[in-house]
Amino acid sequence: MINKIITNPHPNQWKALQQRPSSNNKEVTTLVENIITSIKTNGDAAVLQYNKTLDNNTNTILAVTKQEIDTAITQVPQALKEAIEVAYNNITTFHTSQLQTTTPVITTMPGINCWRKSIAIDTVGLYIPGGTAPLFSTVLMLGIPASLAGCTNIVLCTPTKNDDPIHPAILYCASLCGITQIYKVGGAVAIAAMAYGTATIPQVHKIFGPGNQYVTIAKQLIQQNGIAIDMPAGPSEVCILADETANPKFVASDLLAQAEHGSDSQVLLVCTHKFDIDALQQAITAQLAILPRAAMALQTLANSTIFIFTALPDALLFVNLYAAEHLIICTKDAAEDATKITNAGSIFIGNYSPESVGDYASGTNHTLPTNGFATAYSGVSIDSFVKKITYQQLSAQGLQNIASCVITMANAEGLQAHANSVQVRLNQLNTL
Repeated sequence: MINKIITNPHPNQWKALQQRPSSNNKEVTTLVENIITSIKTNGDAAVLQYNKTLDNNTNTILAVTKQEIDTAITQVPQALKEAIEVAYNNITTFHTSQLQTTTPVITTMPGINCWRKSIAIDTVGLYIPGGTAPLFSTVLMLGIPASLAGCTNIVLCTPTKNDDPIHPAILYCASLCGITQIYKVGGAVAIAAMAYGTATIPQVHKIFGPGNQYVTIAKQLIQQNGIAIDMPAGPSEVCILADETANPKFVASDLLAQAEHGSDSQVLLVCTHKFDIDALQQAITAQLAILPRAAMALQTLANSTIFIFTALPDALLFVNLYAAEHLIICTKDAAEDATKITNAGSIFIGNYSPESVGDYASGTNHTLPTNGFATAYSGVSIDSFVKKITYQQLSAQGLQNIASCVITMANAEGLQAHANSVQVRLNQLNTL
């Protein structure tokens, strides 16, 4: 059950009430800084030592072999393979629609042509969590757009414990995406290894993937040193907007689906006063009884809140300010209400659009901004794996047409060499 219920909070309180769960980031940051320094200095030796200390792995071979991949493929049940392939096809279809290599050539003035081209990032690193759950779905969410974008080298890191093999489904999904550079290392250690490279693990240009607070802080620290990351992200979260038309059993199931991620996740229900909260609490209790991860879900619910608003417009404003990673809208006019949302990672519209469908197989990407970063960041897409180069080509006529403009502006800024680079060309043209 969710015991914390707040009714019609004053707008002045909203920001404070929406704070995400936090931990002792100073202590975690110090630990991650030490990991990064050690790996930059000692490379593979440090990775192996952390693998032993943190995950009880004594195996000195970090790279996954082709034989391991082939064996894993045979171990995935056929029903799971078929489910994964449905997800693979849907994700591929959705992300293929985002492909755009060259924009039209634009003539801004006679003789001046400008255009833009998307170029794949050559080497990317994918981090796949494997702690409390082997997130093989994340392999699809990152591997498919990386492959479609045309990234030449795709490096994947995922943790193991006690010298156990990587979960077969992770390797199966990697094989579907054509990923062969796979390494048995996790957490902040994996992020540092991909960021700076070791003798075994290649250095990458950009790192993708969700993770716990250690992974999040590691990504933020390496970004400060010039290594690109997909987005700042932390523990997963869901916000549900509901009115009297929402099904309490459905809402309960979505809250619990998020709650089972871990105790640092955030679960938020924002509803109108006509929503049946008693029925919701009963549904939560009933569904918890059959969940294997009920204890973890209960810890999350203990930190969760129900916000009740008399007016739906206030609830919409509250949700927009929160900027959820996942936003489920279960209202009478859900599609219309969705158009009023400007801050969210991914929106699920209506009673029959559970978050779990987007997590796995609808086609959209589940790697999304958390912790309020949806106010400025997008989820992962094809665009995440490319950079865009602009081009311009001027004819002699084009240069003559724009010369006075550039010379005047450059001189006004006191940058005479800029003006001169145009003037010397004009002088040459005048002699022809």
